[in-house]
Amino acid sequence: MSASRYGVVVTTPARGVGRPRVSSRETIAEAACELFLESGYEGTSIAGIAQRAGVSRSSFFNYFSSKSDVLWSGFDERLDRAVAALAEPDAGADSARIETILTAILQGLEPDPLALAFGNAQAMGLGDELQRESALRQGRLAAALSEAARGAGVERIRADVLGAAYAVVVLSSLRVWAEGGAGHGSPLAQLQHALPRIADLHWG
Repeated sequence: MSASRYGVVVTTPARGVGRPRVSSRETIAEAACELFLESGYEGTSIAGIAQRAGVSRSSFFNYFSSKSDVLWSGFDERLDRAVAALAEPDAGADSARIETILTAILQGLEPDPLALAFGNAQAMGLGDELQRESALRQGRLAAALSEAARGAGVERIRADVLGAAYAVVVLSSLRVWAEGGAGHGSPLAQLQHALPRIADLHWG
């Protein structure tokens, strides 16, 4: 199987290990996804990823801190920016500003290792990993949203409910899009479809 460019999974002849490849974030990520599909997440080692990508183990760590980072690094960069934006003064003043911050997380997000992982979680043996790591990021986003709401004068319990609801919508939109296949809409479209469903919580 192949995860080439993180698109639709197709069956292809296995490629030889140790083949020369350009050392880059993309080629290492592609090699990792190929091995996750072939051997499962737990059965794949960082050394094996480096060999498949044709780079050294140290080159792997120039781009990623772990196997999990291969999947989540692109999303985490966007999440970092969102958390920073939510920490700005008056970030929680109204729902429109909150939605602008949240849409930036998913806007323009192309098919990547995380999308492939959600779409092939069973084949890759990633069910527990994705559940655990999704919960960590959902919790981080929820906490940042709650703090923004509290900074705007929302009482604690209501702020926590708002934060949890909006964070769930973001992660769920990403997962639903990825499970449906990268050719079906976009994660941003899923988010825009889902946000009105929690509008009755009335952020402001």
